[in-house]
Amino acid sequence: MTRQGLISRAPFLRQDFAASLVVFLVALPLCVGVAVASGVPAELGLVTGIVGGLVTGVLRGSSLQVSGPAAGMTVLVFEAVQEFGLPVLGAIVLATGLLQTVMGVLRLGRYFRAISLAVVEGMLAGIGLVLVAGQLYPAMAAKAPDAGLDKMLGLPRGLAGAVGDGRALASLALCAGTVAVMVGWKHLPAKVRTVPGPLAAVGLATLAVPVFGLQVAMVEVQGLLGAVQPPPLSAFAEFADVAVLGTIVAFTLIASAESLFSAAAVDRLHDGPRTEYDRELTAQGIGNTVCGLLGALPLTAVIVRSAANVQAGARTKASRVLHGVWLLLFAALLPGALAHIPLPSLAGVLIYSGAKLVPVKSLAGLWREQRGEALILAVTAVSIVAVGMFEGVLIGLALAIVKTAWEASHIKVTVIDKGAGPVDAYLSGNATFLRLPKILDSLEALPKDRPVRLDLSGLLHLDHACRTALENWAERHSADGTEPVRLTSGAGAGEPAGTPAG
Repeated sequence: MTRQGLISRAPFLRQDFAASLVVFLVALPLCVGVAVASGVPAELGLVTGIVGGLVTGVLRGSSLQVSGPAAGMTVLVFEAVQEFGLPVLGAIVLATGLLQTVMGVLRLGRYFRAISLAVVEGMLAGIGLVLVAGQLYPAMAAKAPDAGLDKMLGLPRGLAGAVGDGRALASLALCAGTVAVMVGWKHLPAKVRTVPGPLAAVGLATLAVPVFGLQVAMVEVQGLLGAVQPPPLSAFAEFADVAVLGTIVAFTLIASAESLFSAAAVDRLHDGPRTEYDRELTAQGIGNTVCGLLGALPLTAVIVRSAANVQAGARTKASRVLHGVWLLLFAALLPGALAHIPLPSLAGVLIYSGAKLVPVKSLAGLWREQRGEALILAVTAVSIVAVGMFEGVLIGLALAIVKTAWEASHIKVTVIDKGAGPVDAYLSGNATFLRLPKILDSLEALPKDRPVRLDLSGLLHLDHACRTALENWAERHSADGTEPVRLTSGAGAGEPAGTPAG
């Protein structure tokens, strides 16, 4: 085929080719860093990135979104590896992928958009806090505690111990330098910024180690084929454990929500085809199924890589497929290069990524405008740190449901008392059991020695508990010799208390 014929069939090949190189350079240090932070061989991060490009990348859903191992799943994956072991991780990821695929086929992807944004942001904030705290330990050449709260509480003692340790100080300085490069990279000239910040930061840290003779920990390499270990059949026997099933549910919900929220964010960055949410969920599921079969990390759509893809000028899904090709070539031809990457620099990349998950600026604005949403966000984040990922998300979802139910049951009680004659009381809004105490307090304060007319025609909803309570109140309210309470509902027909209009 001639060059012109190739261009006519792939009119955006040049833009997609250039964008794929940018995404590859962004993805490379993140794939390795997420794997190391998750407690698995570094090569498995590359395997997940390759699957994200070559498998999920070719499927329909979101055309410009890029998938791979995500910092947002790091804490959950680390906990799973520590509790169940690496072989079971593959089985968990496989089950997660199958569940996502089924949900996509059943067209459930669109319903993830109904998840409270405050819960999702709180989840990411909690992950970010635990991730930052956890990565400060390898930055200090120390071992991190397992629990999120212990990570937080142990930091002062860890920092104090690092002060008198030359190797720990060198490691901490290298991590701090990596973070400083990433923070300042966006302020450099555009020509310099053609090299992605994470790659530049890790590259400079890698050069600094031999130049300054630093004694720091390096990435351990065991080869791509050695790292890929499909889950044995015995790993699936662990599905009898409720904790494993809970982890599968957590993986499924969090990976799906993160991917689909990322898709919505990426759609705002370009004017191309919009995301087909059900197809995207299916694509993520197929990708995770393959990752599980290979014993690799779970994949999600990653906003950092996706935004880099759009900003680099990508026009079609060819860019994300090609980025998977470059990751595969690197893993196959240059695996030994990973051994020259210092661990403190990867910790710095993840500290920077984790900090960006904590919405400090938006939280202040949210507190001013919607304190209930801000409270859900904060409680979700704190619960994830204090209790755990799955439990924290459940607490956040429960709070969001309670808040919604409370707001949906808004009720207004208006009393008009002219001092003589009947007392008129009007109820408007939604009368549910949640607001029953308020309703009864207002009605029981009405005088018992005068006729009362209770108008329910302004109610949008009246649940069974409220209706029963109002009828009981009406029957017992009036004093002897006083006209019974009259209830008005529906089209405004008045009925005695014993036969309320319905």
